[in-house]
Amino acid sequence: MPAVEQYARAHIVTDTADSADDERRSVPVALRYDPEADPRRVHIVLPGPHEWVLDRDLMEEGLRIPATRGDVRVWPCGRVQTVLEFHSPTGVAVVQFETKPLVRFLRRTYMAVSTPVPH
Repeated sequence: MPAVEQYARAHIVTDTADSADDERRSVPVALRYDPEADPRRVHIVLPGPHEWVLDRDLMEEGLRIPATRGDVRVWPCGRVQTVLEFHSPTGVAVVQFETKPLVRFLRRTYMAVSTPVPH
């Protein structure tokens, strides 16, 4: 089954007052899914050594209603944005996405799983 990789832009929302750019930075993000490695999980890769793994169904649920599983929270923010909140021992990362790229990515992950393998 083919892996899915898609790039998107997101805003990292910070809670520090010293941020010079209105407390938000737009960054490139890689969305990755490998059905052979783990068909239930997706990867969100932020710049630097920041990679988060979350359940694909949590992401899908969080597009519609607030959803939490473990150290990850996902919720809709208005009609066109989605927020992902990642908790770790070193702090909290809050990342805001346009919803459309996340929906497109999820559709591609389901197509990857349902694609028959040629014999």
